[in-house]
Amino acid sequence: MKPLEHAMIDKFKTHFGGEALLPGDAGYDEVRQIWNAMIDRRPALIARCVSTEDVVQAVGFARKHNLLVSIRGGGHNIAGNAVCDDGLMIDLSLMKNVQVDPKARRATVEPGCTLADFDAAAQAHGLATPLGINSTTGVAGLTLGGGFGWLSRKYGMTIDNLLSAHVVTAEGRQVHASATEHEDLFWGLRGGGGNLGIVTSFEFQLHPVGPDVLSGLIVFPFDQAKSVLTQFAGFTETMPDELAVWMVTRKAPPLPFLPAEVHGKEIVALALCYAGDPTLGRTLIEPLRGFGTAYGEHIGVQPYMAWQQAFDPLLTRGARNYWKSHNFSKLSDGAIDAVIQYVGTLPSPQCEIFVAAIGGQTARVAPEAMAYSSRDANYVMNVHARWEGAADDESCIAWAREFFAASQPFASGGAYINFLTQDETDRIAFAYGATYNRLVELKKKYDPTNLFRMNQNVRPV
Repeated sequence: MKPLEHAMIDKFKTHFGGEALLPGDAGYDEVRQIWNAMIDRRPALIARCVSTEDVVQAVGFARKHNLLVSIRGGGHNIAGNAVCDDGLMIDLSLMKNVQVDPKARRATVEPGCTLADFDAAAQAHGLATPLGINSTTGVAGLTLGGGFGWLSRKYGMTIDNLLSAHVVTAEGRQVHASATEHEDLFWGLRGGGGNLGIVTSFEFQLHPVGPDVLSGLIVFPFDQAKSVLTQFAGFTETMPDELAVWMVTRKAPPLPFLPAEVHGKEIVALALCYAGDPTLGRTLIEPLRGFGTAYGEHIGVQPYMAWQQAFDPLLTRGARNYWKSHNFSKLSDGAIDAVIQYVGTLPSPQCEIFVAAIGGQTARVAPEAMAYSSRDANYVMNVHARWEGAADDESCIAWAREFFAASQPFASGGAYINFLTQDETDRIAFAYGATYNRLVELKKKYDPTNLFRMNQNVRPV
């Protein structure tokens, strides 16, 4: 960097309460690394914020010097938007405070929190809000893109439970957005994916959950996939809101309840969680066992927090990842056949296809109520290519893209913005559908220079 630039950075540091890291500083390489190992970028400066005032300072510095800005919460986004080359990375991961009001059933959550942080604080009072399924995911990115998980059929999307947000705008203003303050901004934050500002505090509605829930896995042989998936499609259309059943098909990991000879073989697994009386839940899930002749199952009453972390070992940081995703209003025979065909050609042991059955309360909100509009998405499918070395990039990415194309004729409108990769900018308007034009107008109002463009970008044009 030029001497003048160093002088500017030194001036920035004198007014910045957090830690400012330059290339070569201790900790720089660790902080710039994110969940998806395919992303290897080097910011010119990393601003590790510890307060809202730090965020304001960082935004002002970026605006003054016309720097590319990336914003890191949990660093889990598949597209790698948390980190940029040669610009300013605003790192929020140190802002991890959670405050719970158990009487009002509300939580205030800072943007560096992971799902595990939020769950731990809320479950201390027997409360929760719908989040994702990997506890290392950041609350901020999950929420701004929509957010769904095991509780969504009962309590809606994560954004359906967002009550307010404290936001730093591109101008450096601090704004409180809710249903009664800056209502237009609040509309856009719920699904707008970080296009409109940096949220430094989220306020969520909480619900009584657990702390123990009926949950677990039933694992079937892959040669029974057609029968299992067809029955899964029918069962999930009529199951009660308290029950969530998702499907994942992949090569079997070394799960202790599976015979050793099954490990590494293609399987179909049903993952379930019942957010109600476990005794009733056991009766409701009994038909699932009849979908085929299972290799084995592991179902029981366990802490909700433990179930929220059950898939973490399969989603650890440091592997290379590439996703493709579709929404479905129904799972047709064509979609099921495409799944079966491509699971037969998995390019790595970690690749998988999962189908999240949502619907329920998520479908009862009007599509235009907030920026996220895919309320007819009863199923969200993620084609998850995952592998270890760069030598396998081409084959794994090609597999994901080919399956995506083969299943596209059976998909419905829209897409889940959090599942879009960095090469899918052509799908952004499609993902938002009818709300896209309104988002463009909000972008013009709150970020007319497109300062916040390291995201699935809604351009102000």
